[in-house]
Amino acid sequence: MKNARPKYAKGPKIAPDPLRPGATVEQMVDATFLAYNGARLREACRLFVERMLEPDVTVGLTLSGALTPAGLGRSCLIPLLKSGFVDWMISTGANLYHDTHFGIGLTMHQGHSNADDIALREQGIVRIFDIVFDYEVLLSTDAFFREVMRQPEFRAPMSTAEFHHRAGRYVAEREKALGQAETSLIAAAHGLDVPIYTSSPGDSSIGMNAAALQLEGEAMHWDVFQDVNETAAIVYDAKKRGGKSAILILGGGSPKNFALQTEPQIQEVLGLDEAGHDYFLQVTDARADTGGLSGATPGEAVSWGKIDPNRLPDAVVAYVDSTIALPILTAYALSKRPARPLRRLYAKREELLAGLQSAHAEARAAGTRSV
Repeated sequence: MKNARPKYAKGPKIAPDPLRPGATVEQMVDATFLAYNGARLREACRLFVERMLEPDVTVGLTLSGALTPAGLGRSCLIPLLKSGFVDWMISTGANLYHDTHFGIGLTMHQGHSNADDIALREQGIVRIFDIVFDYEVLLSTDAFFREVMRQPEFRAPMSTAEFHHRAGRYVAEREKALGQAETSLIAAAHGLDVPIYTSSPGDSSIGMNAAALQLEGEAMHWDVFQDVNETAAIVYDAKKRGGKSAILILGGGSPKNFALQTEPQIQEVLGLDEAGHDYFLQVTDARADTGGLSGATPGEAVSWGKIDPNRLPDAVVAYVDSTIALPILTAYALSKRPARPLRRLYAKREELLAGLQSAHAEARAAGTRSV
């Protein structure tokens, strides 16, 4: 009977060595994250480092939840971009708005989640869970974005990637004037030519200020359909050239779906032959059975054509707070992998879009459509 046991019944023995003073993050992850969501986080770290950061993989990152106010843009995301570990991004507008506080010399502070919010309101203090900051931070950032968006270069229709790239230049200039460096994600992305998209540009204080300018006769024109095509073009080009596409998802929400819908856009709508993203890595605390796990599980995503079914074993969902997982994942990757050459996809958007348009035209002419 013993010989009849399936081989997968047992994995490596759980017998970790005791942690010692001076243990590194990578040693801790590899040696002690052996079960439950600790093991899923180890799988996530290894998937990211061993497969997603291979030279032929284009990595997209999605960002939701209030992560930049907690300083994770500065501590983790900028290092990932500088190392070439993230090639393009989709973020909530709120994360980019709060990121800008740092770049223009404003401050966020540690606070308490059980603070008296009525008293905070009376004192002009705003709270994001256990982060606090002066109400003037909002007013100053609003004024900054309105000043930027009033510039003539923002009158033409543009994708959100173009908007963030142009706005990032102004944030970078303010950083330089203040004697700061690497304090703002949007400024860093500008310098590194990493395109950042926002799937719901009206759903943030940046969008609110753009709406105010519209009332004043200085409307912004974000071309959301350009966003759909540009993001699909990035993924299509990566696969067409014989490479792979990977999606790193922090949280969920609209940014997750917007990144994953690139494959149905390529296959279902544009009629091009494609199989789905190659690597899927999500950090979340949501559940699929309540409808809260936006875009759902990797297996469900396969049914939509979002994930290549042959790559499903390489998909990992770590049910961990992003504020815990991201620093660990970043430190692990920086210690295990040398920097990759920057892809500078922002500067290649027109070329990639032309390639997608040409392929779609050929598919229409041939009367073909993927199923």
